[in-house]
Amino acid sequence: MEGTAALLAILRDGQARTKADLAQLTGLARSTITQRLDVLLNERWIVPHEEAIASGGRPATAFSFNQAARVVLTADLGATHDRLAVTDLGTTILAERMADVQIDRGPEATLGWLVTSFHELLAEAGYTLDDVCGVGVGLPGPVEHSSGRPVNPPIMPGWDGFAVPEWLSERLGVPVLVDNDVNIMALGEHWAAHPQTDHLIFVKIGTGIGCGIISDRRLHRGSQGAAGDIGHIQVAGGQDVLCRCGNTGCLEAIAGGGALAAQLEGAVTTRDVVSLVRAGNLPAIRLVRHAGREIGTVLASMVNFFNPATIVIGGTLAEAGEHVLAGVREVVYRRSLPLATEHLRIQFSELGGRAGMIGAAVMVIEQVLASVD
Repeated sequence: MEGTAALLAILRDGQARTKADLAQLTGLARSTITQRLDVLLNERWIVPHEEAIASGGRPATAFSFNQAARVVLTADLGATHDRLAVTDLGTTILAERMADVQIDRGPEATLGWLVTSFHELLAEAGYTLDDVCGVGVGLPGPVEHSSGRPVNPPIMPGWDGFAVPEWLSERLGVPVLVDNDVNIMALGEHWAAHPQTDHLIFVKIGTGIGCGIISDRRLHRGSQGAAGDIGHIQVAGGQDVLCRCGNTGCLEAIAGGGALAAQLEGAVTTRDVVSLVRAGNLPAIRLVRHAGREIGTVLASMVNFFNPATIVIGGTLAEAGEHVLAGVREVVYRRSLPLATEHLRIQFSELGGRAGMIGAAVMVIEQVLASVD
């Protein structure tokens, strides 16, 4: 990162700094600092701090990052449940909406609804599209990160190869970034709840199962964006269970919310399973605990391989509470190497359902601010 964006990166930590401070930190000449600050001031990326800083003579003006300079539109789209938000550049949510929308109704119907909803949310928050610097979207399926296009998503008929970023950008007039839903959840959880953690795994347990991987405080997507797709790892004893991906014995087909709902009377969705557990339904409790163990078996291998400091459990099924977490912990701590689990924390998401919305905002903000010149 060079030039103006480098100064902006320094000021984003929330601390006000004078020209002298910035010159000392960067080694740049005061004249260069002044020129670059003028650019940032003109674009409202920074503002003069409310209080001047005494320097032994005339108080020096300090500058700080302007979180209100622009807003971001974010969407965390699930199989059946969506969350949308407008955030500022500090990821503070200014307006949000939840809705039950079936992703399998196709891309144009879903994204058309998304565009309409974004306009309504902007009006609610008191902004227009002129204030928007970008849009971040999470999808419940594999996404090729370089293009933002879904690739053979099992639960998204009609979406394969659909140009989501281009379609939305044409209608909203701003840059659009798209990623897998669990990747943006990992970004959000790390940004807001675990910023000092170098290595983290975020596991989403909903209708499907997947994980986002934070390595050296950066999201690890793999070469094509498919890293972390643990839901389609084969588990022992499940060879006769057909998965929606076409293979048999996948973790998702054994322990995903849809698989559990199919085994319980009175349950159709993952939320129904959660409701039964909360109501004390013993078959539901046993199934959820067993699902936690199956997920823990796969995660134990990941712990031995990747050695994370923290595993965060999120997604709809996590709302079933300690029964899920107990099953995961039971197997991970038993089957992982002692050194790998010596300081390992396994816990629920602190952001809950907002993790994806926050992460989508982080994805956009990082790219937008890195390109300021």
